[in-house]
Amino acid sequence: MQARAVALLARREYSRAEIRAKLVASGDADPAEIDRVLDELVARGLLSDARFASAVVAHKGGTHSRRAIGAALRARGVGDEAISGAIEASGIDDERAMVALWRRRFGKAPGDEREKARQVRFLQSRGFSLSTILKLLRNPPEEVDGE
Repeated sequence: MQARAVALLARREYSRAEIRAKLVASGDADPAEIDRVLDELVARGLLSDARFASAVVAHKGGTHSRRAIGAALRARGVGDEAISGAIEASGIDDERAMVALWRRRFGKAPGDEREKARQVRFLQSRGFSLSTILKLLRNPPEEVDGE
């Protein structure tokens, strides 16, 4: 079972809760034995929720809000302390990330209500608040040459 856990971790980072669920689902050992193996992997530095949170934050940093990243990590069983540490260390600025994402995806103010609704839905799906989205669309940033 330890070999299976290490093989999973060799492919990518997992949260403790994710890897525990995979090992429990396999039915190879009882949950107490799985917890013992996971404790050993944590002690050896092979399994770390903080490292997993940092990897997720780095991956989603420019395309999702802090709130959405935190929710995704909570859904994967990561604790609040590891989440806040990873998000703070990354220095994500929600407003800057939203403007950069909007520029990459749309690049111009919506021409009609249908396009505005589409842009709002997209940015909301990435976790940005409606008030900041509407503020952006009411006063879109100027087009920057060279971008």
